[in-house]
Amino acid sequence: MATWLVSSALLLLLTSTASYAQGPGSGGPVPGPVTPPDPTAVPIDGGASLLLAGGAAYALKRLRKHRQG
Repeated sequence: MATWLVSSALLLLLTSTASYAQGPGSGGPVPGPVTPPDPTAVPIDGGASLLLAGGAAYALKRLRKHRQG
Protein backbone atom coordinates (compact mmCIF):
# COMPACT_ATOMS: atom_id res chain seq x y z
CA MET A 1 0.00 0.00 0.00
CA ALA A 2 2.81 2.41 0.84
CA THR A 3 4.57 1.83 -2.50
CA TRP A 4 1.34 2.58 -4.36
CA LEU A 5 0.93 5.82 -2.44
CA VAL A 6 4.54 6.89 -3.01
CA SER A 7 4.43 6.07 -6.72
CA SER A 8 1.12 7.94 -7.12
CA ALA A 9 2.52 11.01 -5.36
CA LEU A 10 5.66 10.90 -7.50
CA LEU A 11 3.64 10.60 -10.68
CA LEU A 12 1.42 13.51 -9.62
CA LEU A 13 4.43 15.70 -8.89
CA LEU A 14 6.13 14.88 -12.18
CA THR A 15 3.05 15.57 -14.31
CA SER A 16 1.86 18.70 -12.50
CA THR A 17 3.99 21.00 -14.67
CA ALA A 18 1.99 19.98 -17.74
CA SER A 19 -1.14 21.48 -16.22
CA TYR A 20 0.07 25.08 -16.34
CA ALA A 21 -1.81 27.50 -18.57
CA GLN A 22 -0.50 28.40 -21.97
CA GLY A 23 1.71 31.46 -22.06
CA PRO A 24 1.34 34.56 -24.24
CA GLY A 25 1.81 34.29 -27.96
CA SER A 26 -0.65 31.46 -28.43
CA GLY A 27 -1.81 32.69 -31.84
CA GLY A 28 -4.96 34.45 -30.66
CA PRO A 29 -6.03 37.96 -31.55
CA VAL A 30 -3.66 40.69 -30.43
CA PRO A 31 -4.78 44.12 -29.21
CA GLY A 32 -3.61 47.10 -31.15
CA PRO A 33 -4.69 49.82 -33.54
CA VAL A 34 -5.16 47.40 -36.45
CA THR A 35 -6.99 44.24 -35.42
CA PRO A 36 -7.51 41.37 -37.83
CA PRO A 37 -11.07 40.09 -38.36
CA ASP A 38 -12.50 37.80 -35.70
CA PRO A 39 -11.19 34.26 -36.40
CA THR A 40 -14.35 32.68 -35.00
CA ALA A 41 -16.77 34.58 -37.26
CA VAL A 42 -18.82 32.19 -39.37
CA PRO A 43 -20.69 33.49 -42.42
CA ILE A 44 -24.35 32.53 -42.65
CA ASP A 45 -24.97 31.74 -46.30
CA GLY A 46 -27.53 29.91 -48.42
CA GLY A 47 -26.83 26.55 -46.78
CA ALA A 48 -28.32 27.64 -43.47
CA SER A 49 -31.46 28.95 -45.14
CA LEU A 50 -31.84 25.69 -47.08
CA LEU A 51 -31.58 23.71 -43.85
CA LEU A 52 -34.16 25.96 -42.23
CA ALA A 53 -36.55 25.60 -45.18
CA GLY A 54 -36.08 21.83 -45.18
CA GLY A 55 -36.78 21.63 -41.46
CA ALA A 56 -39.93 23.72 -41.85
CA ALA A 57 -41.15 21.53 -44.72
CA TYR A 58 -40.50 18.38 -42.68
CA ALA A 59 -42.34 19.82 -39.69
CA LEU A 60 -45.37 20.73 -41.85
CA LYS A 61 -45.40 17.23 -43.34
CA ARG A 62 -45.34 15.65 -39.87
CA LEU A 63 -48.11 17.97 -38.61
CA ARG A 64 -50.36 17.18 -41.59
CA LYS A 65 -49.76 13.45 -41.14
CA HIS A 66 -50.52 13.72 -37.41
CA ARG A 67 -53.82 15.56 -38.07
CA GLN A 68 -54.99 13.01 -40.65
CA GLY A 69 -54.17 9.87 -38.74
